[in-house]
Amino acid sequence: MNDVGSSRYSWMQESELEVLAVAAIREHRHLIAADEAVYEEWTRASADPSISAAVLKSLQDEYVARQKKSEAQQEALSEIIDALGYVPEVAPDGEE
Repeated sequence: MNDVGSSRYSWMQESELEVLAVAAIREHRHLIAADEAVYEEWTRASADPSISAAVLKSLQDEYVARQKKSEAQQEALSEIIDALGYVPEVAPDGEE
């Protein structure tokens, strides 16, 4: 196991960390999919001259907010994986 120093996860058992890591990986996958959907909507709207600037700004703001949330979640996932010492196998969604 890696030296995790003052990690907030360092006190957890490996089995607990693995469950937490799997859940965080699944959450990360869902966030990425949702982010991509918003990005696609934003780019489609950007190409449509009938879409107002306010709607475009709203989509852009939502995308940026989602990116910040994904970044924070990615940092937490990274900390969990560092504490665990490896990346657990996680079946693709729907194949559990």
